[in-house]
Amino acid sequence: MNFFGDYHIHTPFCPHGSNDVWEQYILKAIGLGMKEISFTEHAPLPQSFTDPVPEQNSAMEWGRLQSYLDQGNDLKAKYQDQIKINIGFEVDFIEGFESEIKGFLDQYGEYMDDAILSVHMLRTTKGEYVCIDYSAELFSNIIADFGSIEAVYQAYYHTIKLALEANLGDYKPKRIGHLTLIEKFAKKFPADFDPLKDMDQLLHLIHQKNYSLDLNTAGLYKPDCLSIYPNEIITKRASELGIPLIPGSDSHEAATIARGFTQIRQYLS
Repeated sequence: MNFFGDYHIHTPFCPHGSNDVWEQYILKAIGLGMKEISFTEHAPLPQSFTDPVPEQNSAMEWGRLQSYLDQGNDLKAKYQDQIKINIGFEVDFIEGFESEIKGFLDQYGEYMDDAILSVHMLRTTKGEYVCIDYSAELFSNIIADFGSIEAVYQAYYHTIKLALEANLGDYKPKRIGHLTLIEKFAKKFPADFDPLKDMDQLLHLIHQKNYSLDLNTAGLYKPDCLSIYPNEIITKRASELGIPLIPGSDSHEAATIARGFTQIRQYLS
């Protein structure tokens, strides 16, 4: 595994991130001796989709998309002698919006150096959408909507499976983001069932499709999680299957780049 890079970093174009200047992220990475980094900003959500979080700030605005690409490529050229910079997206898979997601990738995929496919949104039995990682309070409401914590987990696994199997075109990201994001509030809402069977099926499908996994350290610093995404058990199982694990801090501010890599080594030792 390459520990000389961080392959999941956000930017000032993230509306729920910090106000750090973009170059701060790059200079931080260079200072840490990194050889390569990937900026995978939240791609704009489908235009016909209504962001369910209160601030409606889950992803980059469509009007800022070209500026993101232009500025990113300028920075890539400026620092090319010091670090390899990849410019790309974290693409949200949303059940029912596959055509629009494919349309985005068809149009902008050629400009991506790197990309991640993630699930943040679930469709409820009423056909509404919820964001699973916004807050513990809203997650409690999601449990009530679905009827049980197990039903929420099952809906998440179902959506991950749909994401893996979806035809999103030639530019579909082949790396799956924070596979156990559903566990972000697990300390407050512990699961009373064993999810390993479902997760093992997903890992086999990821392996069959030659996809990789985002080895995401952000969960280590969430007070109701305190675990890497995917968790230690799933990470080791993925390693046994030979699934590539790509480290990323999921940083939304420059100071948090590369955090947690010591824990990653311990998980895989």
